Amino acid sequence: MKVSLVLATLGRDTELVDFLKSLLYQSYKNFELIIIDQNQDGKIDAVVAPFMDCFDVKHVKVDFTGNARARDYGIGLAQGRIVAFPDDDCVYEKSVLRKVVAEFECRKDLGILVVGSYDFASTRFSIGVNSRTPRYFSRLRMMGVEFTHFFDLKRIDRQQFHLDHDFGIGSKYSGGEGFELLYRLLRAGATAFYTPKIRIYHADKDHYKLGTSRMLAYSTGIGAYIRKFANQQDLFILYYILRKMFIAPVFKMMLALLLLNPKKLSYSFYNLVGIWRGFLAYGR
Repeated sequence: MKVSLVLATLGRDTELVDFLKSLLYQSYKNFELIIIDQNQDGKIDAVVAPFMDCFDVKHVKVDFTGNARARDYGIGLAQGRIVAFPDDDCVYEKSVLRKVVAEFECRKDLGILVVGSYDFASTRFSIGVNSRTPRYFSRLRMMGVEFTHFFDLKRIDRQQFHLDHDFGIGSKYSGGEGFELLYRLLRAGATAFYTPKIRIYHADKDHYKLGTSRMLAYSTGIGAYIRKFANQQDLFILYYILRKMFIAPVFKMMLALLLLNPKKLSYSFYNLVGIWRGFLAYGR
């Protein structure tokens, strides 16, 4: 069972080296890496070159930007049955691909596998939605984050397997592209399973430490994808309207006040502002 890893990259080089090295030591060898290179200055040419003869690498240079558009372009080049979208600053544990394939082989109805995101430690979770407990899940409890999702192309609706180019870095709304795709595939009937026993490492980036502008940018994507499905009269999205736009941010702001943590208070406030901004702006 071949795995296609579609990696869109722009502006990073040293972080990419770490990811390439982690592929070099994968115990499962039936995979390809498709690098969609949006740099216009040859920034990663010297980084990729030493690995070209080590495993199957396709280094594709494009003249456009946008994470979702680049990943879609890579999907069109993929030869594998399983497709994933690693980040250019994550690292795979050496058994990731072997364990991913094993999960798909033993769960005959499985269309989407989601694995754990760890902060370069075996016990501390990183970004995304994680849990200590393996579970099947639905669109009302979506798990992971886009670089932890693996898709079996024979067990999902292929017509739904594409990125919405309005979402993601370099697009109209700077976040939400992974969950927008995941929600759409789950709605189309795909079976999804989450396991924390498979580890992908990614630095835990607290957005409140990175500034409110970044928080606003990412959260507008969340609000926009909620509005997208609300416009389609999807009743299940009411859950996310209540949770993401009312209950969770208000609770987090109250907790930050009680803990006298102004940074987290600011983070939660701008998260709420961004979600509402994206929700109100979508479709204009």
